Order: sequence, then structure tokens, then C-alpha cells
Amino acid sequence: MIDRNADLAHWCERWLQLPYVAVDTEFERTETFFPIAGLIQIGDGEAAYLIDPLAITDWSPLVALLQNPDVIKVLHACSEDLEVFMKLCGVAPAPLFDTQMAAAYLGMDFSMGYSRLVKALLDIDLSNAETRSNWLQRPLSPNQITYAAADALHLAELYQVLGPRIEAAGLTDWLLEDSAELVNAAARVQEPETAYLNVKQAWRLKPSELAVLKVLASWRERESRQRDQARNRLLREKTLCPLAQRQPDSLQSLSRIEDMHPRSVRQDGQAILDLIRAGQEVPEHDWPQRLPEPLPAEANKLLKVLKKVGQQHASTLGMAEELMLRKKHLEALVRSGYPGGPYQLPDELNGWRRVLMGEQLLAVANARDQAE
Repeated sequence: MIDRNADLAHWCERWLQLPYVAVDTEFERTETFFPIAGLIQIGDGEAAYLIDPLAITDWSPLVALLQNPDVIKVLHACSEDLEVFMKLCGVAPAPLFDTQMAAAYLGMDFSMGYSRLVKALLDIDLSNAETRSNWLQRPLSPNQITYAAADALHLAELYQVLGPRIEAAGLTDWLLEDSAELVNAAARVQEPETAYLNVKQAWRLKPSELAVLKVLASWRERESRQRDQARNRLLREKTLCPLAQRQPDSLQSLSRIEDMHPRSVRQDGQAILDLIRAGQEVPEHDWPQRLPEPLPAEANKLLKVLKKVGQQHASTLGMAEELMLRKKHLEALVRSGYPGGPYQLPDELNGWRRVLMGEQLLAVANARDQAE
């Protein structure tokens, strides 16, 4: 257990000499916007080290480790772990080797859970009894400590199995490239002014309604961060479009909005009404443009044809097909020219996927368009 700054500095100095470290986190995030770190686990292939984030105050040694390009950081299904590190010390681990992604690269199930992967590769049955326990309590229970240490130990063992297989298949660069995208995504901060673009069903709204939605979504994003309160606890996403469409002008009418939580009306009702009025006062020339509608059902034929290109490459390479071509890649390609073409490769299709099959996808799309 590492709970002193000097001890953390000592061990980080030693870990900097290693080719890799396994990294895991335990955290709480029930009603807060940001995750609260309860424990950081490091595995070096021989032992597990548990870092107490409630006791450490100087994270600079860990930052140096997380950013060192010569030490591979091994994590599993790590999107939330990356958020923990961004909040805790302002950086995300890189270069990153995600064992869930590595398993998919080797043809195992896509999005394979940690326990199932440990069972499949190490033939070890893990207990999930402590998964939902309170990681902010002190002292931690013996069961919590055993559980957390086992995660770090077995994660290192997974890397010892997966790393050589990925290397032998010639997929290391591709995997590190995809993992780097996860790191970049974790470092990106949602701009409040563009938060409305992520609201489901926003494409249904007229520009005047989008002006109201933009004001509401921007406030929700800023306030959630400032209060460290989960977005949906502050104001449920399901209420945003109805609010922008119906534009209630009283607390009584606000409370009748579907899925509107009474707590939101009680705590922020007047502020929400003021925001709606502010959105109504946005001049027409500043209204957002209509958002793109979902692709029509007729486009599914082209999507299926393009998807087969990815499936063929996945089969040839022995990779999980879901990893090869993501839905966002295919939809962006179809949107670039549907229905009449010509089609263009979208920015979303980048890196090794663009090199491997970009021109083939483009040729298939444009050939089909000409045939029809």
C-alpha cells in the first residue's frame, strides 16, 4: 500500500525502468460529474501495488510514469479509467495497450469483460463480490485489498499472453494507434456551446427550437461541471427536446414536462424558465442550422454492402468484425454522397483503416451508385 508521497516517488522511479506496467483504478461515480478515485493499482508482472489517492498529494511522479513513451501502460476497457486519471492528475496513460481491444484484434469476442478474459486466457475464476463496494472507505477491507491486488496481478499476466500474440500477428502498431485515440478522446473536453449536438432526437427540432436547446444544453454542461453533479441528475437529457419544443413559461407547466424530475423543478426551475426565455430571444440569424436526419431505410442496402468489405478484411486477419469498421465510419461515408454520389472518404475513417480499405470502400460505394 502506497500512501506517502515519498513512497510513490520511489516506486515510480523503479517502474520507469520497466517495459510495461499494468494499471487499474477503483472509483466512485454515482451522482457526481467527475469520478472520485478510491484506489490506483499498479502491477509489474511480479507484484501488485495499491496507491491511496486519498492520502497522496503530489502526483508528479505518477504523471512522469503515465507520460513516459518507453513504458507501455496496460489497461482493460479503460475509458472510465482514463477519466479518473484526467481528473486526478491531468494526464492519461500513454502509450496505452488495452487488453479488451487486444482480445478483439486476435479474434476473441468484441468488448470482452475482464473476468471472462482472465478465465479464457489464464483459466482463473475471479470474484466480482467487491466490484460495487465502497472504495472511498478507510480502512479498506481485506477482501477489497485482495480483489484490487488480483486485478493488477492478472492484468499484467494478460499482457504477457496478449502482447507477444499481437506482436506475432503484426498488429502492435494498429492496436497502439486505436488505443491512442482513446487517450485523445479522454483529453477532449465537451464545449458547452456544442453540447446540444449530442442530444438525442435534436435532429427533429426546428432552428428556433434548436436555439432554445443550445442554451439549455450549454447551461447543463457548465453547471454539471461546476457543481460536480451528474448531467442527468441536474437535468435529464430526455427532457431537453420537449423543453425546447414546448417552451413552458411557468413552474407548473415545467413540472408537466415528461421525465422532468421534481428535484430539477424545485432546485433550478426558475433558472430553466429564464434559459428558455433567453433562447427565445436569440435573433433569427443566430439560430443553429437544422441537424442532419438519420439515414433513410433505403441507405441500409449500401451500408450492408460496405460492411461486408470490413467483414472480409476481419475474416482474413482473424479479427473481430466489430473492430474493423465502426458504424460511425460507414454512416459518415454514406452521408458524404447519399443518395446520388459521388462518395468521399470521411475524416472519421483515418489511420490504418483508411490505408487498408479506404480506396476499396470508396470504389464499392461509387460503383454501386453508378449501377443504380
